[in-house]
Amino acid sequence: MEHVTIRFALEPDEDGWPPVASEGIWAQPLGDGRYRLDNTPWFVRGTSANDVVAAAPDAAGTLWCSSTIGQSDRLTVRVIPRDDGPLRGECQGVLDAFTPLGVTGEGLTQPLHLVALDIGPAVDLGAVKRLLDAGENDGRWFYEEGNVSPQWEAL
Repeated sequence: MEHVTIRFALEPDEDGWPPVASEGIWAQPLGDGRYRLDNTPWFVRGTSANDVVAAAPDAAGTLWCSSTIGQSDRLTVRVIPRDDGPLRGECQGVLDAFTPLGVTGEGLTQPLHLVALDIGPAVDLGAVKRLLDAGENDGRWFYEEGNVSPQWEAL
């Protein structure tokens, strides 16, 4: 199946987060300027894998997202393994912790160590949230919610 890259413009906050000006996400063309995202974003907020977005090319042919037109049933949480913690900044330790819960993810090592967790609809959200909180409390990682549901927020 054909894949294209959809770019998302990002605006860093006063703390410089995110550390990039844009992010490219693989997507499958659906026609009429619509695309289904095919991987989990590291920095884009409010977006998850399988979301449908609208995008149009700029003068150079780069596809830029203009809006999300269909939310999937997936959630995105980003985890930064602490360099001074038991994981020593390693992404694989984060992935290993969440795999037994049915959570997948993808690690990034530049410009920092970061794991984007892809939380599917069949996953026990309470178990994931408890593990995230436990890991933050015991110094394994920091985390932020990139795209969550009302069910997640109610936990």
